Amino acid sequence: MRKILVTGAVGQIGSELTMYLRKKYGDDKVVAVGHRTQPSEKLRNSGLFDFMDCTNIKQVENTVKKYDIGTIYHLAAVLSAVGEKNPQTAWNVNINGLYNVLEVARENKSAVFVPSSIAAFGPDTPKDNTPQDTIQRPTTIYGVSKVAGELLCDYYYLKFGVDTRGVRYPGIISYETLPGGGTTDYAVEIFYKAIKNKKYTCFLKEDTMLDMMYMPDALKSAVDLMETDPSKLKHRNAFNVTSFSITPRLLAEEIKKEIPEFEIDYDVDPEKQAIADSWPNNLDDSIAKEEWGWSPTYNLRAMIKDMIEKLSEKLKKQ
Repeated sequence: MRKILVTGAVGQIGSELTMYLRKKYGDDKVVAVGHRTQPSEKLRNSGLFDFMDCTNIKQVENTVKKYDIGTIYHLAAVLSAVGEKNPQTAWNVNINGLYNVLEVARENKSAVFVPSSIAAFGPDTPKDNTPQDTIQRPTTIYGVSKVAGELLCDYYYLKFGVDTRGVRYPGIISYETLPGGGTTDYAVEIFYKAIKNKKYTCFLKEDTMLDMMYMPDALKSAVDLMETDPSKLKHRNAFNVTSFSITPRLLAEEIKKEIPEFEIDYDVDPEKQAIADSWPNNLDDSIAKEEWGWSPTYNLRAMIKDMIEKLSEKLKKQ
């Protein structure tokens, strides 16, 4: 078996996907790479780790050849809120970095998983039960880069036969790693504040509806898609996936069932609110269910109970 490479392996999804893949395929089969941030002790000690700048095609090529990489989970990216503060860097990382990965994958016959995002949609997209194939006119550089990335991955499959696959992630909730500058970050921060301070000030309006997913399902969706027989896939990239839709008010009410003294108030960030308002309320993931059997494990209640339990244990050790 050729090795698996995870880029962006120090980030919120990448750090957990690396461990998930190592548990599934073996510690010595999964190479984690980051840009500058040092990995956790757990990540570094569990298997191979290296540094790589995805915007430098020579570094990408050297890494893929050095470790004989057969599959790349390309997670290195600049997220929505951070991207708006530095759109040039976001474009360079999200598009030029992806181009480099696809080019090296083409030359080395490697498969590539590239996550897209709910941010690939815009204010003209149908907000409810958003279809797999619909209008995409995002208003952030992150969203624009994700749409371009979806098309680029399709092109590399159609033109060069590169086995590209991907999902459109909603907001990801996790107790392991803090989020890295996304608009849905409140849904992680709220748990930390609820457990530690019993109070949280949310940067989105209380009735802002957004799709979310618990991290174990995000990891499962990526690996399940990559393991699917390619003959079953009519779509290749950017499958809608989701688990549940929530507002800050609804999430707070559910948390209060576990932590009765918890309180929430609101100090709306206009920039983040504008981004959230441009995204769908909920996605139609029926195509993913039909083509590769996608099915989430965690609903809202199951996520909240597990999140509070696991995060409480983690915080006690700090």
